[in-house]
Amino acid sequence: MKDTIIRTAKLEDAKEILDIYAYYVEHTAITFEYAVPSLARFQQRMKNIMQRYPYIVVERDGKIQGYAYAGPFKARDAYDWSCETTIYLAFSAQKCGLGRKLYEELEQRLYDMGILNLYACIGYPNVDDEYLTKNSAQFHAHLGFKKAGTFHQCGYKFGHWYDMIWMEKMIGEHEKEQPNVKFYDLI
Repeated sequence: MKDTIIRTAKLEDAKEILDIYAYYVEHTAITFEYAVPSLARFQQRMKNIMQRYPYIVVERDGKIQGYAYAGPFKARDAYDWSCETTIYLAFSAQKCGLGRKLYEELEQRLYDMGILNLYACIGYPNVDDEYLTKNSAQFHAHLGFKKAGTFHQCGYKFGHWYDMIWMEKMIGEHEKEQPNVKFYDLI
């Protein structure tokens, strides 16, 4: 039986995490980024996220198999109870339940912060092709996300135009007097 743990990411994990992300940049339209960022730039992205939101990894037998994190939905105070979620799994670690476990852990950590609304920005093809399928939207729907909107032909990669959809999930109660969200590093 393989030993699987989910833990908070460390900056020292950046190389392994970047290796997972690089596959998606170079071979898919799941991310609309064209070039793999440098390790230093990727570490800076991680550091910025970790100042306020969870950034977690799933390990199997000591090797990182995927990662997930949250970030601001919009940079205005009234949006503090909302965040954008992101998940990537190693190509070889897909369809074995790690994504669900990772996202459920992320959701719990966000709930503990006082986050109420989760949003996912997802590249979406009109027709599945070798660079992008509807799998990410289906994964999110399976976890309770609902489609909130579509931007048509807004991303161009590998000679194809792709839509982008937003999906949302409410994980907490919206109160008249809502308590403030806690910074993640203060929990």
